[in-house]
Amino acid sequence: MRYAIRRPHAGPTLLAAALALATVTACSSGASDGPAGPTSGAGTPSPATSAPTSTPPPSPTPTRTYPLSTAPLTVPAVRSHEAARGPGWRPTPQAGVVVAAGSEGLADEGQLLAGELKIAYRGAVPARAGDVELALGGAGAPESYTLTTRDDRVRITGPDQAGVFYGTRTLKQSVKGSGAMPEGTVTDAPAKPQRGLNLDIARKFFTAAWIEARLREMADLKLNQFGLHFSDDQGFRIASDTHPEIVSAQHLTKAEVRRILALAQTLHITVVPEIDSPGHLGAVLRAYPELRLLNVQGVPRQGAIDISKPASAKLVDELLREYAALFPGGWFHVGADEYQALTVRDPAASYPQLATAARAKYGPQAGVQDLAEGWLNDRAAVVRSTDKVAKAWNDGFFRGGVVSADKRIEVEYWTGKEIGARPPIEYLQEGRPVVNLNDEFLYYVLGEPNQFTYPTGRRIYEQWTPRVLRGTTPVPARYDSQILGGRFAVWCDLSRAQTQAQVADGIRMPLTATAQKLWDARTPTASWAEFQALAVKVRG
Repeated sequence: MRYAIRRPHAGPTLLAAALALATVTACSSGASDGPAGPTSGAGTPSPATSAPTSTPPPSPTPTRTYPLSTAPLTVPAVRSHEAARGPGWRPTPQAGVVVAAGSEGLADEGQLLAGELKIAYRGAVPARAGDVELALGGAGAPESYTLTTRDDRVRITGPDQAGVFYGTRTLKQSVKGSGAMPEGTVTDAPAKPQRGLNLDIARKFFTAAWIEARLREMADLKLNQFGLHFSDDQGFRIASDTHPEIVSAQHLTKAEVRRILALAQTLHITVVPEIDSPGHLGAVLRAYPELRLLNVQGVPRQGAIDISKPASAKLVDELLREYAALFPGGWFHVGADEYQALTVRDPAASYPQLATAARAKYGPQAGVQDLAEGWLNDRAAVVRSTDKVAKAWNDGFFRGGVVSADKRIEVEYWTGKEIGARPPIEYLQEGRPVVNLNDEFLYYVLGEPNQFTYPTGRRIYEQWTPRVLRGTTPVPARYDSQILGGRFAVWCDLSRAQTQAQVADGIRMPLTATAQKLWDARTPTASWAEFQALAVKVRG
């Protein structure tokens, strides 16, 4: 507010000082130029009796103002930011990470963040100016979080540890990219509950250290699921106690697997093991040639096990139980794709033993397809008995037979290119849960065989969403809730086409783009060039 100076007898020096004081007061208060009431002249010396003051009174320090903040720049982008005025937060030597009372379970998240920001971790103590505080609590969807930056503090809260962890990823990236966390409040949550990477270590061996590096990259992208395909025709890549005879020379020890699993747990990533059957069992069958599937001429089919033999189910179920005990997560992938008995023109004529077994088990109308579907249901039941949800590839689910696949099995939709492949809409219409691994966008196949080309981050970023399950056309929006998410997949068909380092470089931006679209399926506001530059900046 501007005050009138009513001192008609003041000398020029005093008057000038008074006017200066009035001007600073007005600027710092932001008051209008309207009229003001008179001030009292009591105690004002008269020029006739006192000398004018030679030093003007000190001017008040103007209050600093800030523009409205903008959202932090992160990958994936935050879904909501409430702007505010203020300096934001920067890590300083005095800053620390603390956990709120009752949230001591966040110690791992706090210690990790403190190390990344190069500030102290002080544990469960009250927050002070300059600190980052982590706290559990409040309403919200799983994996959601709220991050508030105010009064030189950051507070990250969430209903579960995963949500708080993702809030720390946002803070880490913002500081890495700009040096600070903007003032205001971030409210964030993923669009899809399953977001991840799938890796084929059966055809090409990847070291534990390489896998651990990918897990750390995934965590910063808020990805939460790592599919591990470790059994196929070319190799069986994890040590076995029940059947050591099937294990390839190059393999992960169980100690290495436990180390991977421990890291994944701290990063809120679930590792999903896969033992694919009844096809893709070539490495196992080298030790059990009597279980190979033979056609009517006695010729074996690559990787296929004879599902008419009780010993086949016994062998596979022993492996499922062994590895279900090793992997603590809530899923197990049982494969079910590309069973070679079903790729011939007349399965019953080519494999009469399968047709006979189907009729004996499921009735006179049953065929080879029904025996294969029953195999899938039986393996899923074994997995379910270990308190896990079964996953299977879409080409293991058939239409029109006597036996139908259990609807509790999650459909992992990867292709519409196989002979007789069903469109994704059929699974959705049946009410099945579906996960997106669309080979048009999300398949990184080493050597690019069979018309596969290495996917680009730009194409995923600009054209793909979780609803694009097959080809390039999305399914209707009414099915969105049935689509649980997706994974970017690395397959090693031509295993020597790239080194481990080349694979890591090749999947970097496609995986980053996939993470963005699984966290927020809406059309991004940033251009591809802007997104790519940001990813390099905040991820290093």
